[in-house]
Amino acid sequence: MSSPILVIGALGNVGTEVVRQILVRGGKVRAADMDVNKLRERFGEAVEAVRFDFTDPSTFEETFSGVEHMFYMRPPHITNIQRDMIPSIDAAKRAGVTHVVFLSLIGIENTTYVPHYKVETYLKQINMQTTFLRCSFFMQNLNTTHRREIKERNEIFVPVGKAKTAFIDARDIGAVAAVALLENGHAGRNYDLTGSERLDYWEAARIMSEVLGRRITYRNPNPLHFLIETMRRGTLFMFALVMTGLYTSTRFGMAEPITNEVERLTGRKPILFRQYVIDYKDAWM
Repeated sequence: MSSPILVIGALGNVGTEVVRQILVRGGKVRAADMDVNKLRERFGEAVEAVRFDFTDPSTFEETFSGVEHMFYMRPPHITNIQRDMIPSIDAAKRAGVTHVVFLSLIGIENTTYVPHYKVETYLKQINMQTTFLRCSFFMQNLNTTHRREIKERNEIFVPVGKAKTAFIDARDIGAVAAVALLENGHAGRNYDLTGSERLDYWEAARIMSEVLGRRITYRNPNPLHFLIETMRRGTLFMFALVMTGLYTSTRFGMAEPITNEVERLTGRKPILFRQYVIDYKDAWM
């Protein structure tokens, strides 16, 4: 494959792992994100670093030129898909991108209100070759979105109730994405990606307590309390609303199913939650 593989959101939890996994497999990467200097700090000379901004069309030509395959994702703060994402998808198609591996959500067939559904729908409407990675909840949400509450308050604050979640490590998603981008036969496929164990948040808090050496408590607010408190802590309304919707779906079992797709596609078992906490321990200390 002579043309570079484009990774949109290369500084994100998943995007970083996609870049690393492609490089491990000998692929050539064009890493795209808002800050070129940070891209160079993280990946050095191993990648071609370009500035990309979903809302700035002047960044599109350099980003998409000469690319056939790309990894594409929705930044958490973007909720207006028509305004803030469709233009970049159209630009990618005009530039000659033929295959899009899109980071989506498990159970999206039943959560059509989420922004990811609109992206999937549009990619199919314009007849792009697609591979949808429909993932369960990322373990890394706990060291990013929920890092502060765990580090400062010793709590996990999500409205999931007793439901279990088959958490997946972003490193496993990156490995699957690299396979889908580098190997033939994945266009037109949808992969439901999960870990190999399902945990409720009390179990997750117990494991974190054991690894971190202090008590982490699972707070189980109702969805309305979660929405109000999340906004009070500084999250924008639309982002908080999407989070509340996703966690409410989880409350009703959306994230409980376990699949074997990670092992089937990569040849290795998914990373366990305890190993994730050990590896990211410093984030909460």
